[in-house]
Amino acid sequence: MIVTGADYVASLRGRNLRVFLLGERVAEPVDHPIIRPSINAVARTYDLAVEHPELATAWSTLSGRPVNRFLHVTESVADVVAQNRMQRRLGQLTGTCFQRCVGMDAINSLFSVTFEMDQAHATPYHGRFRRFIANMQQENFVVGGAMTDPKGDRSQGPSEQADPDLFVRVVERRPDGVVLRGAKMHQTGCINSHWIVVMPTMRLGPADRDYAVVGAIPVDAPGLTFIYGRQSCDTRALEGGDIDQGNARYSGQEAMILIDDVFVPTERLFMDGETEFAATLVERFTAYHRRSYVCKTGLGDVLIGAAALAADYSGVAGASHVRDKLVEMAHLNETIYGAGIASSHESHATAAGNFEPDDLLANVCKHNVTRFPYEMARLAQDLAGGVVATLPSEKDFDNPETGPLLRKYLKAREGVPAEARARITRLIENMTLGRNAVGYLTESMHGAGSPQAQRIQIARQMGLEEKKQLAKRLAGIPD
Repeated sequence: MIVTGADYVASLRGRNLRVFLLGERVAEPVDHPIIRPSINAVARTYDLAVEHPELATAWSTLSGRPVNRFLHVTESVADVVAQNRMQRRLGQLTGTCFQRCVGMDAINSLFSVTFEMDQAHATPYHGRFRRFIANMQQENFVVGGAMTDPKGDRSQGPSEQADPDLFVRVVERRPDGVVLRGAKMHQTGCINSHWIVVMPTMRLGPADRDYAVVGAIPVDAPGLTFIYGRQSCDTRALEGGDIDQGNARYSGQEAMILIDDVFVPTERLFMDGETEFAATLVERFTAYHRRSYVCKTGLGDVLIGAAALAADYSGVAGASHVRDKLVEMAHLNETIYGAGIASSHESHATAAGNFEPDDLLANVCKHNVTRFPYEMARLAQDLAGGVVATLPSEKDFDNPETGPLLRKYLKAREGVPAEARARITRLIENMTLGRNAVGYLTESMHGAGSPQAQRIQIARQMGLEEKKQLAKRLAGIPD
């Protein structure tokens, strides 16, 4: 059983995965300098559970024991709220995406949807899923959720595509399981997971039966290939040193998964053809996952701290406009957190017995996330100054000819060495332009659905007719 971060790292070794990065197959992902920081971020989720079990573990009636909160099926409103508090803390500790929220939210959405499929069709999915999750809890594995398909021609549904593989589908049904083919895009932490749960990505019709499939696949299953996504400034990890990376220890991970005729046995199949439940699953997953974006407030806390240090190092911390910009950053950050944790506090029990966050507030939270981190990044760059984009390399600091001159001319307030200024500048660059801008900015825009997806859900749930009646009543207008 995995307990500590070190145990987790050891569990990833020797799996012989097909991972490609920068055009070459990676022999051992654990030891690759570009990949390792993302592994460290996941490892931190294990160490937090050891250090603060009250925050990062929960008692599971499924297993009859304490389990990592990322594997826990929510049993109360307090459980849903605790997820958010854990997510913010991990964002503070890593300054990046720690890659486990997708799996946590997939577990909870599938728990209720499998129950409802069984009620409607007398299927055996819920019992299977409970056994699968109990096993994941027992072993303390990382479970990733894989939802986003390539989609091809966005005006066409899965069964209408010229190439049927542009959405993951069943290509063969056997007495003991199914064979899947296709690909999943933008998969957060997939190489760092032990298991991947493949899910449909959109509403499906009767003609899309082969695409209505949910199954659990071990990451080292034959037929899986992972192609690592590029991140801005990622090759700085190959240069040695730690200043220019900004955050040398932690990063996120995005990759593409190619699924080439992968067999999923019946016991790990949790949907097979129930097209009418695909939209329910997607909407329920996004309710969990959009309020999970309170994780970005942990990153926001780091960025606010970095911006404040940059101003302090430059000797302008007392200026009124500097304080005002920091206050604005805090206001935006807490507005994100307020909507997300309110969604969790307003959770309700599902028919299956677990608890689901308020959908409207979850979408408000995520819609805030598509905008506010970008403004916070702008303010951080404003406070850091132009040096955030023009700072020389740490190799120039190490050069005996240029190093002393850089230390002389890049020194700011008395008592603050040039290296400290360089480090905090690189951290701001890392979060707003570099590797971890993926997790803080672009992922904030597109993760769990782009802005229009949230606006559609908000429009559906805004209760406009009810609000009209409230206004008519007070204005004295008869129906």
